[in-house]
Amino acid sequence: MIKKLLGIAPQPTEDGAFSPSILALKLATSAKTNYKKVDFAVKNSDTHLKVMMICTEDRHMKMANGTYFSTGNHPVEMLLPMLHLQSAGFDIDVFTPSGKSAKIEMWAFPEKDEAVNTIFNIFRNKFETPKSLSDFVNNEMENNTSYVGVFIPGGHGAMLGLPENKDLGKLIRWSESKNLTMMSICHGPAALLAASDSSDSTKFIYSGYKIAAFPDSVDKQTPLIGYMPGPIPWIFGKKLTQLGVTIINKKADDSCFIDRNLITGASPKAANEFGILCAKELLKKIKTK
Repeated sequence: MIKKLLGIAPQPTEDGAFSPSILALKLATSAKTNYKKVDFAVKNSDTHLKVMMICTEDRHMKMANGTYFSTGNHPVEMLLPMLHLQSAGFDIDVFTPSGKSAKIEMWAFPEKDEAVNTIFNIFRNKFETPKSLSDFVNNEMENNTSYVGVFIPGGHGAMLGLPENKDLGKLIRWSESKNLTMMSICHGPAALLAASDSSDSTKFIYSGYKIAAFPDSVDKQTPLIGYMPGPIPWIFGKKLTQLGVTIINKKADDSCFIDRNLITGASPKAANEFGILCAKELLKKIKTK
């Protein structure tokens, strides 16, 4: 009752999970984003070249206390980069592990942002009926020449199903062998763990890399204001650092970082600049081919 009065009680959803508290939503979300359209001087004109976006198909994160957090991919971290990629001339194919609908944290959707609403409606059908990552990896991947980059958006949903997905592990290793650009933001880098080898940590392809990502320390604090209904079940940043990855930021800020073929961003605050960086790097890459 006290938490409700203070606005820090997580809000129950119809399916038995919880979304963030009123206070957490006020502190962590906004009706509009900081999106700024960029007019790229030279755009991709080859409609054959595209970006594949890997989304989670899982909604509920079981917290350490047994409650469930209603999550998915964060709409700002997903849609702002998509706006810039599209503006640079790249179409985007949406994938989930098995082809089930992509899950999105709609409680974080910036309802009054016209640009975000527009691209969401354009891609609505692709979110509802995405392509199957399993089908692609097992039937199309080896001979595919369409994709120039892989984008894994953030949201706590990126920690569900993706980090242990063998097909995603194969895709990540394939993308690196083909010199594709890997792009991920906030909790998205948790999915990179799919390419790790539990028997030999030295085989992790991102060992020695530096990234920007959502800080573990902030994930530990957010239940205090009711963002999540309990402690997070596992710590993805710690696992990445144990595999030789260095996380450059200490706060959930607008940090972005490029290390070789890997582009990362720290939080929703970084989504606009992250998207611009991704678009520019992809344009550079196709120019040099």
